[in-house]
Amino acid sequence: MNKEVNIDNNMELWSKCLSILRDNLEPEQFSVWFEPIVAVSYKDNKLTIKLPSQYFVQQIENNYFQLFSSVLRRVYGQDVKLFYSFNIVEGTPSSSVTLEHDHSSVKLNSKVNKQSQQVANPFEQVELDDIDPQLNPRYTFENYCCSTSNKLAVSVGKAIAEDPNCKTFNPMFVFGTTGVGKTHLIQAIGIRIKELRPRTRVLYTTSRIFEMQYTSAVKQNKVNEFISFYQSIDVLILDDIQELAGKTATQNTFFHIFNHLHQNQKQLIMSCDCRPSELDGMVPRLISRFKWGMTVELYKPDMELRRGVLKMRAAQDGLAMTDDVIEYIAENVTESVRDLEGIVVALLAHATMLNQEIDLDLAKTVIGNSVKVNKKQLTFEMIAETVSRYYKIDLELLYGKTRKREVSDARQLVMYLTKKSTQMSSTNIGLKLSRDHATVLHACKQIEQRLSIEKKFRHEVELIENELR
Repeated sequence: MNKEVNIDNNMELWSKCLSILRDNLEPEQFSVWFEPIVAVSYKDNKLTIKLPSQYFVQQIENNYFQLFSSVLRRVYGQDVKLFYSFNIVEGTPSSSVTLEHDHSSVKLNSKVNKQSQQVANPFEQVELDDIDPQLNPRYTFENYCCSTSNKLAVSVGKAIAEDPNCKTFNPMFVFGTTGVGKTHLIQAIGIRIKELRPRTRVLYTTSRIFEMQYTSAVKQNKVNEFISFYQSIDVLILDDIQELAGKTATQNTFFHIFNHLHQNQKQLIMSCDCRPSELDGMVPRLISRFKWGMTVELYKPDMELRRGVLKMRAAQDGLAMTDDVIEYIAENVTESVRDLEGIVVALLAHATMLNQEIDLDLAKTVIGNSVKVNKKQLTFEMIAETVSRYYKIDLELLYGKTRKREVSDARQLVMYLTKKSTQMSSTNIGLKLSRDHATVLHACKQIEQRLSIEKKFRHEVELIENELR
């Protein structure tokens, strides 16, 4: 193959690559990760492609490069060398960098940081627009699933990010249990701010790092430099504020930084594992200030959010997960988003390394090894609703006095299944249906007799019990 290729030929070769990729990827994967890529140039076996952001580079490197490199060698030749071109700040061509593929995400990130010449050292003298925000490019709003359980927090976060004059939510205090998405959300706010207003001095840090920096400043007699650095920030994002509990000197220093930023209309965003009023070991004047703005809770992920997270992660990782697998995982992994993502990683390992198909049995095995499966606690009401739905009988008729054969049979089945599947006594079951315990015992005997001799009825009961499970 010629070492120099004109623009038209390069576009033709790139189109061939896209065609092969399209045939080997799910439509959603191809549309999201490869359609936005532009082949910029090809010369001396060096192919340069333009991607929307560094995040795209990381996704290609981590998830698709084996396929991608095979396609490139097939179309461009075995000696092709790949170079990535992207803007460090979205929409800002002056921040563009070009990097060679080197099979190392860590090395890639270090190159980007070096080329962008950004720092976040509170003791280093830098220009006011020269700071690394320390944001993870994966933690964007686009990658953050939204549902009722986090809708308010997401809405507030976007309002802060998109309207620089919005100070109603200052400070923003996000709290919730481990793994519900606090870190992702607060970093997404910072990333959106940098996309919309690149020169804004945004800094994300953890409270533990903040405390370590303060301790170091004390030892080096540079507390003033430490405070000056943090007072120069436009948007300070502090994760895990509870880590400052009991560290009075650090809290007092943060109190002065907080006051300065707030008085100068700078935005503060904090996360915590509990609400401000429940923080132990924190000086009262800080707790009071945490309540000045917007305190919002991230709840445990609801069913809608769990489904959304699973579908998004499956699409990003190239996993084919059927609806029944997604439903099973969503029903049994309920505590945190982090747990859900861990399950997807485990499924990905089985699918790629062990060449296993992702089916319901594999999902059950992986979940059984990772988290405690939530067993559904059956109730009388759940059983009654399931039986009435199966036989297409009005639920109210089961509770009534009608003696029609189809209703009476369904009512007896409800009594039998409740007695079998719950801890309710015959008396309590009878009270639910305005019957006595003798009626319940009779109903259970009748159903047992029918199950022993009626094959069709036995099959119907099995279907109902499967639905209840």
